[in-house]
Formats: sequence, structure tokens, C-alpha cells
Amino acid sequence: MPWVESASRSFRARHDSASLGEAERLLASLELTREQLHEYFPGTLTGLTVVLHRSTRSLWLARPVLPVAWLLTAPAARRYLGGWASGQEIHMLTPAVLRERASGVAGSLEMLSLTAEALYARRVVAESNRDLVRRRGPGRARALLRWSWLLEGAARWFTGQTDHARPAIARRLHEGAQPAFPPRPADALLLGGTVIDLLVQERGETAAVALASRLDPKGPVVALRRAFGGTPLVHIEGAWRAHLARMVAAG
Repeated sequence: MPWVESASRSFRARHDSASLGEAERLLASLELTREQLHEYFPGTLTGLTVVLHRSTRSLWLARPVLPVAWLLTAPAARRYLGGWASGQEIHMLTPAVLRERASGVAGSLEMLSLTAEALYARRVVAESNRDLVRRRGPGRARALLRWSWLLEGAARWFTGQTDHARPAIARRLHEGAQPAFPPRPADALLLGGTVIDLLVQERGETAAVALASRLDPKGPVVALRRAFGGTPLVHIEGAWRAHLARMVAAG
């Protein structure tokens, strides 16, 4: 099918002609997400192009980093790795293909339906982080890995994905070893948002925005202690593990 282009006020989309309706709905949702994120991150991005792929093969060929990221991601979270955002483009599976990926458990379809919004939010959070913006080359790549729990967590929480993650989190806790705190890159997509969720409950959304907006030069441990008002890390970690247990038990 021929590739065509759609546009909204702030975004463009490239897709095949059969995906026209889906592309228009996706662009409308991204416009709404942009307005919502602007309340927290004033430097929201415009001019991004969303490229919709009808197969995983097409997506992986366009973004060869994705197969590597898939292998490095915890199995419980892999189905939710439906795209990649970098530069001025977001490459992702079409909404129809994402729906086919959903499992039968509660929340799976809802999480996948927010793929575009979460990928866009990831770019917004990264560009709003003044310490990350100044980094280039290997230093930026190392920072993206070290702080992936924060960048992914903020993106997933502020777009609502974390609200639907309980069954996937339960699977992760059942299948693998006890997750590290803060979560390692393999768990960033799924568990990063739970750190933000706990912080919002205890200190409010302003604290979450402040945490996401800079990379403390003394590292994640100091950043977390400051975000939680000076609480020792061992107590923050204990509260987080209890939070995970409550989330899983709630289902």
C-alpha cells in the first residue's frame, strides 16, 4: 500500500493509506497529551513525525536498536515495547497491531493503547531535563541507561500507563529475581513508573516533576533521598517494595 502523510497542529504522521483513520485519531490523542504535559513540562516538543509500521519486522528494520532493547528488557515488559522515539521521529506499530499484541489480562490493552503517548512523553521528559540536554555522545548514552528508571518512569506515569500495569508487574515479580532499587534498565519500562507513583503519593506531583527534570550529579541515590525529603534510601526502598506488594494485591 502507498505511504501517505497526515498532519495535526503539532505533529505529522507517515503511514500506509489503510491506516488513515488510526493515524488521525492518534494525532488527536497526541495533541491532547501535549496539552496535558505542558502543565508539568513547559518545553513540550512540536514538529515530531510519527511513523506507523504494520509489522514488527518493518519497525525493527527502521530502528535496529529495538531488537537489542527487546532482549535487554524483562520478559514481562517486552510486549509493551511497541516503538522507539529519537530525534524528530517516533517509530511505532500501528494501533491495530498493538491491539493484537494485548494479552487477555486486565490493563494490557490499555497500556498498549498508550504507546504513542508514552513514547512522546519520554522525549518531552528527556528534553526537559537540563542536565541530559547538555550531554552528547557516550556520556549521554551512559546517562540514559543509568537514569532509564526515571525517564521511562516519568513518561509512563504522566501518560497513565502505570495505572494499568498491575498484572504485568505481578508477572515480573513472579518470574524474575527481586528487582533492584532503583530499577535497572531491564525493569525501567515496567517498574520505573511505580517509583514515580510512590513519590507522588508521598510528596506530590511537583516533587515528581522536579525529580524528572534534572540528573543529580551525585547520582540516583542522592536524587531519590532529596526527592523524598531526606528519607534514607533503605526506608524509601522499603516503602517502594511495600507499594509494589499493595499494587499486586489490589488485583
